[in-house]
Amino acid sequence: MSEENLPQPVDTPAQAVPEASGVDLARVALRAAKEQAKAKGAAAQQKKQARRGGGLRSGARADGRDPMALGAAINRLITERGWETPAAVGGVMGRWPQIVGEDLAKHCVPVKFDDEPDARVLTVQCDSTAWATQLRLLAPTLVARLNEDLGHGTVRMIKVLGPGAPRRGYGPLRAPGSVGPGDTYG
Repeated sequence: MSEENLPQPVDTPAQAVPEASGVDLARVALRAAKEQAKAKGAAAQQKKQARRGGGLRSGARADGRDPMALGAAINRLITERGWETPAAVGGVMGRWPQIVGEDLAKHCVPVKFDDEPDARVLTVQCDSTAWATQLRLLAPTLVARLNEDLGHGTVRMIKVLGPGAPRRGYGPLRAPGSVGPGDTYG
């Protein structure tokens, strides 16, 4: 269509707006009063929550503020802090008899785990040289079993310690804190 064919606006006097009747005025006033009351109630609710020390409260759906089970909270903490390997190794030390067997567990006890990336050594103390020798022979199998349980590369080596030497106590008279002949010739 060209501009010539378009209908031209006709100048008409403004239509008179009918006056609002009493019922319409009442509705408008009621709506305004409701909105004011709603705003006032929301402000009061915010003040009340601020006094209680809380902002938002948990609603009907689960979110990060909801209470959680103790086990889930501990697992979340372990993951957030990066304690997976130390926790797993601690679990192995607790389950030592199930991993190595009852007989070996009676005579060989895990003492410590060096978790540095280049070391990863599990130190085990045995109560006799015979059990220490037995554990040294089983060490490769035990490392494989531990890595299968904990994850590949968690334990690289098992360091076996034999029984500690008995303390030498020469004579009934000793100086406090003395370690024996090494004190003098140290």
